[in-house]
Amino acid sequence: MNVAHRAGRRVRVSMPALNLVPGGMGGTETYAANLTRELAEAGIVDVTSILPSGAEGALPATTERIVCGVRIGDSTVARIGALAAAEVRARGIRRLMSEADVVHYPFTAMVPTPPARLPFVTTLHDVQHLDLPELFTRADFAYRERYYHRAARRAELVITISEFAKRTIVERIGIEADRVRVIPLGVDRERFVPSRAPRQEFALYPARGWPHKNHRRLIEAVELVRRWRPGFRLVLTGGALGALGELPDWVERRGLVPDAELRELYRRAAVLAYPSLYEGFGLPPLEAMASGCPVAASNAGSIPEVCGDAAVLFDPYDVEAIAAGIRAAIERTDRLAELGLAHVEGFTWQRCAEAHTALYIELADR
Repeated sequence: MNVAHRAGRRVRVSMPALNLVPGGMGGTETYAANLTRELAEAGIVDVTSILPSGAEGALPATTERIVCGVRIGDSTVARIGALAAAEVRARGIRRLMSEADVVHYPFTAMVPTPPARLPFVTTLHDVQHLDLPELFTRADFAYRERYYHRAARRAELVITISEFAKRTIVERIGIEADRVRVIPLGVDRERFVPSRAPRQEFALYPARGWPHKNHRRLIEAVELVRRWRPGFRLVLTGGALGALGELPDWVERRGLVPDAELRELYRRAAVLAYPSLYEGFGLPPLEAMASGCPVAASNAGSIPEVCGDAAVLFDPYDVEAIAAGIRAAIERTDRLAELGLAHVEGFTWQRCAEAHTALYIELADR
C-alpha cells in the first residue's frame, strides 16, 4: 500500500491539461470542471491542475500551475503546437507532477509523459475518429492517433464514460477490457430544474458546429415540423456555429451562451432535439430531462444507453424520422417529463467523483 495513503493523508492527483481550450472542448470540459469541483467538496483528493497560458480558472476547484510559453488555440494545428511546446518544457512539468501519488490526463493527451514509476490514468471519451473517419481531416486524425492511442495503450487504466465507448475502445484500439473502467457522467440537479411556465414553440439543440452533430439534417427536419406547427423555431447554442453558413430566418444561432441562459432555454423549449451521429456519452439529453424538457434523440452511439426509455429515439440519417421523433416527443411531453426526471436520478457528479476517487486510491495503493 502507498505509504501516504496508509497514513491517512489525502491522495494527491496531478492533472495535466495542456491541451485544454476554455470554451472549446464541449462535454469533455464539462466533465473535467464538474469532476474537480466534486473532488474538492469531498475532501479526499487534492488535485493540482497543470494548464496552458490562457486557461487560468478553467478548473477552479484545483490548485493551478500555469505553464508559461504553452499557449493553446482552437484549431488542431494550434493544439499540436501547444503540445510540442509542452514537450520542450517536459522536465519542468514533470517536476510539478512528481509530488503527486497519481497522474490523471482528463483530456487524453499524455503530454508530457509522467515521471518514471508514477502511476497514471487517462480519460478517453470515444474513438469517433475510427468509427467515422470521413468526418475528420488528416490533421485531426493524426492528432488523435498520436495522442489518444498512445495514452490509452500506456496508461495503467483508461477511464471512459459509457459501455458503448468501452466496447469501441477495446475493439478499435485493442486495449484489454479489464483496463478500461466505465464511469458515467452526471447532471447537476441543483442547476437544471423544471419550470411551471408553459413551454414555447421551439426546439433546442445545444451543440458545437462539428460535422457529427448533424445540424443540417435537423434543420431540414424542423422545416417539416413547421408544416404541422407553422410558428415553430429552432434555437442553436454552442461554439463554431458559423461553420453552418446561412440559415433560415426561423433558426436562431445564439452561439456560446451564459450558463443561466442555457438553463432557461431547457426550461422553455418544447423539445430537445438531439440528432448527433455519434456520442461517447451525450450530456444534453440528461440536462434536458432534469429540466423537465421532453427529449427526441438519435439512436446512434451511446445515446440509447444514456437515454434509456425516457426519450423518443430516431434514425439520425433520416430527416423524416427526425421530424417524426420531434413531433412524438412534443405530443408526449407530460409523460416524457415524468420519465426523464426519474431517469436522471441515476446520474450525478457526486457518483462520478466517488468512482474516480476509488480509482485513484487503487492506483496509489499498488
